[in-house]
Amino acid sequence: MHHDDFATEPVRGLPETPPEGECILWQGRPNSWALAREALNLKWVAGYFVVLVLWRFLAVVDLMPLGQAIGAAVPIMILGAIALGLLYLIAYVQARATVYTITNRRVAMRIGAALTMTLNLPYSQIASADLARRRDGTGTISFQTLGKTRLSYLVCWPHVRPWKMNPTQPALRCIPEADRIATLLGEAAMTRITDPRVERRAQTDTPARGADAGAAVAAE
Repeated sequence: MHHDDFATEPVRGLPETPPEGECILWQGRPNSWALAREALNLKWVAGYFVVLVLWRFLAVVDLMPLGQAIGAAVPIMILGAIALGLLYLIAYVQARATVYTITNRRVAMRIGAALTMTLNLPYSQIASADLARRRDGTGTISFQTLGKTRLSYLVCWPHVRPWKMNPTQPALRCIPEADRIATLLGEAAMTRITDPRVERRAQTDTPARGADAGAAVAAE
């Protein structure tokens, strides 16, 4: 039986149905390889184990035949492969549990593999957005928010700007086609901010009653 942990969402990635007039412009999630590489430092961990393997091999190559020297380094290679596999698995699970949403009114982030939460960032509460590009086309768009709202770096990780803790900057992390998404986001935010808004207020009937009273006096 197929089971969807997010079956209660009225709209994928959003905790409730968007209000009238709000439309979804884009939805996506992090690229799992890019997330493992940037958030979990996959390359640095791989380099660390390569150094350990070379150190082990060079330490024993003069003491035993070549085949045995290679065999002495194999356990470290296996340990490194397991560590790298676990790191990628964490990144994959994080990416699969994430849904980034851009609408004509806000940015919404459904994040968290174990503890799921949704961040809503209206354009009126975003002071600026920064794009960090990568050569493979992926990138991270981070947001500097207005107001006194404080976000926990640990709770939001890895969907944050790296090492930016005071204040924490939420981010669309390691998304494909980052340039195109940044352009779409900028256009939507600019349209929303410059769009004139008409507020409707309930009219009181006091002036009307005053006018009626004046008319009655004039009639007398």
